[in-house]
Amino acid sequence: MSRLHVVSGKGGTGKTTVAAALALALAAEGKRTLLVEVEGRQGIAQLFETESLPYEERKIAVAPGGGGEVHALAIDAERALLDYLQMFYKLGSAGRALKKLGAIDFATTIAPGLRDVLLTGKACEAVRRKDRTGRYVYDHVVMDAPPTGRITRFLNVNDEVAGLARIGPIHNQAQAVMRVLKSPETAVHFVTLLEEMPVQETVDGIAELRAAGLPVGGVVINMVRPEILDETAVEIAANGRRAAVAHTLAHALEGTGFGGARHAGLAEQLVDPLVAQAREHTERLALEHRGRTEISGLGLPTYELELLGDGVDLAGLYRMARELRKQGVSE
Repeated sequence: MSRLHVVSGKGGTGKTTVAAALALALAAEGKRTLLVEVEGRQGIAQLFETESLPYEERKIAVAPGGGGEVHALAIDAERALLDYLQMFYKLGSAGRALKKLGAIDFATTIAPGLRDVLLTGKACEAVRRKDRTGRYVYDHVVMDAPPTGRITRFLNVNDEVAGLARIGPIHNQAQAVMRVLKSPETAVHFVTLLEEMPVQETVDGIAELRAAGLPVGGVVINMVRPEILDETAVEIAANGRRAAVAHTLAHALEGTGFGGARHAGLAEQLVDPLVAQAREHTERLALEHRGRTEISGLGLPTYELELLGDGVDLAGLYRMARELRKQGVSE
């Protein structure tokens, strides 16, 4: 079973929300999950309706059904670099002096690859960490990762660093991180919508990960809208059968007290707008069908989460977590 779950997706697909729901789902049955944020947006704090997360691990939620815990960490690249300098070079006070001089900020800004090394390294350290009894501190670590277009480079940066630094602690650290990222302990999940661009980016992102030898997990189709027309209605709308729509509408109005000759004009006024909306709906259904077919062709576990009409609040987040568990995400 995977212990590090990396969640990526095109912007606007609800990547952070799905990562949070996944963390809740994995924390069920007494498990401890760490939810990690690496982009500095404080999206996790907003979802769980809590204050901004500091650079420390703190409990933010209890899993559905009780028992399990979700902890969260917003990784700060500067603080992670200070940890790194202390861990490998024992530069505690010197590192703090470098921070005051602005050297730490300078280093993480001009070298984005270094920033990614620090972020992935911190997450992998949490995966490997054990307590005094030899048990893992966290059963699962969920990372709200960068978007699809950046994910392969983000995860593979330690391979590049290990190749550049042939010996020493930097080389050893980079190799240790890649051993976690390329092991069965890790699964990279993609969040998508049933729209052309997100589906295509998901397909491309998965191909890139596979080419890089990185482990792919599953695909979460988010914000799935309900089908409001049955097959007969879809066929009528798709073929623009205005007369059939007019007849159906008139029959429906009869049962509401707005039928008959007195209200004949009302039915006529409603026909064209309804035909247009129905046609748009059938076009969307056809697009979603093509998207599902492409995702199915990837041969990966797939999960679906319905669109929450009122937006995602804390109750909605728990609802999404329960749905993911129902669909077997933790198996």
